[in-house]
Order: sequence, then structure tokens, then C-alpha cells
Amino acid sequence: MHALARRPAVMGILNVTPDSFSDGGQFNNVAAALTQAKRLAAEGCDIVDVGGESTRPGATPVSAADELARIEPVVAALVRELDVPLSIDTSKAQVAKRATALGAVLVNDVWGLQQDPAMAETIAAAQAAVVIMHNRAHIDSTLDIISEIRGFFARSLKIADKAGIPRAHIILDPGIGFAKTSRQNCEAVARLSELRDWGLPLMVGASRKGFLGSLGTHGRERTLIGTLAANLAAAASGASVFRVHDVAEHVTALAVFHTIRAAGATQQASQ
Repeated sequence: MHALARRPAVMGILNVTPDSFSDGGQFNNVAAALTQAKRLAAEGCDIVDVGGESTRPGATPVSAADELARIEPVVAALVRELDVPLSIDTSKAQVAKRATALGAVLVNDVWGLQQDPAMAETIAAAQAAVVIMHNRAHIDSTLDIISEIRGFFARSLKIADKAGIPRAHIILDPGIGFAKTSRQNCEAVARLSELRDWGLPLMVGASRKGFLGSLGTHGRERTLIGTLAANLAAAASGASVFRVHDVAEHVTALAVFHTIRAAGATQQASQ
């Protein structure tokens, strides 16, 4: 996983839910999910992230049984027919255990190993990788959000260490759009470099998030244009993995960004 720190990598979003904020209901059968996953792969994504429960604010929680019913046939089909690796977007150890048994190689946990007490040991036993994402039960506008994220990550990493998850299997995600004000979301992107001292890849999931719509007056910020701008800002701050709906556009934009930045680094080294 630490190879992801050396170049931009794109995680394609595949929600098999009826109620996700952007694409709920579009891919919640196996045929539609497989078609979409193949499109994401063809557009150049490095991994496909399958989610069976919406994590948007106000979404209705679902049971592990319902989440499994949504993701199990899809993951099984994708493992057979897709050439790129799979991630499972879940905070339930039971779902993570089944998905990794079917062939998923990464667990994307929006509660950073801190919700289900069995999650860390489940991931360790499967020898899977994990995205540890920052989250909170409630927004607190008074927080220094980077200090809050650092404290959360420190707790999660202790849990991971105790369970035996190797640091080489861990990616950190500041949780853009989760329990943060618009200002805190912007600060989390702008100050991302302050999370680099763990030496772990940083992932950002700003795609189509609502806070982007508060940054201007023309209503276009939450669209692809706004998402690309936010992700390029995150790349400049040190992010190397990007969870997105629009894969082709991000693959191209990030390749250009990486090439230009690499050229600048080469020039500086030669002086």
C-alpha cells in the first residue's frame, strides 16, 4: 500500500445502495454494478470501492444482514470478472470478514476501527489493508480540526498495532464531509501536510461533497469542477489516494499534476 504514496492513485466509488447522496439506486443490482465497475476500471482506477450502506448525513442505518445482502453478490461477481482490486466500504466487522473472504483486499472504515470492536482483528486476520478515516458523532465548530484528527488517528493506530495490522497496510483519511463544518473541511484539505509525519499514504474523499457548494456563488462548486479543484489542492498538500465518482477526469488531471510536480522537483535537484 505504501507504493500509493509515490504517485496519485484513484479509488472508484461503487455504491450498491438505494440512498447514497449522489448515485443511490443506480447500481444496486449485480448487472448494473458490474457494468459500472468495468467502466471505472476502463477509465483507469486503481481500486474499486464497494459500499452497501450510505454514510451521508441523515442516512438510515442498515443491519449487517441487509448490508451483506447488498454487497455479497456484487463482490463475488466483481472478484471473478474485474481486473482491478476491490475495497469494501464498511464499518461492520461481519461485512468486512465476508468481503475479504470473497476477495476484497482493503477495508475502508469510515469510523477508523473505533466503532466495531472486532474490526481491527478481522482485518488483521484477513491480512487486508485498511483506510482509517476520521469521524465524529457530532460537529463541533470550536475544534482545531487537525488537532482533533491527529488525536483520532493516534487512537486508531494504537488499535491497529494491538491487533497486528502492519503499518504498511494502513492508509489515513481525514474524513472530508464527515462531522465537520465547511471551514473545517477546507482546513483539513489545506493543512493535510500536517498529517504526513506518520509516513502513511493519505486519502481524500471530497467527491461531490456538499461543503463544496458553500465555497462560491454560482452553484457549480459541488460538481466535477469543484471536486477536481479540491482534489488537486489535496494533492498539493500531500494526498496520494483519491476516492472519486468521476474516474477518467481525475486520472487525467492527477497525471498532469504529478508530471508537472515531478518536473519541478527534478529541476530543483539539478540546481
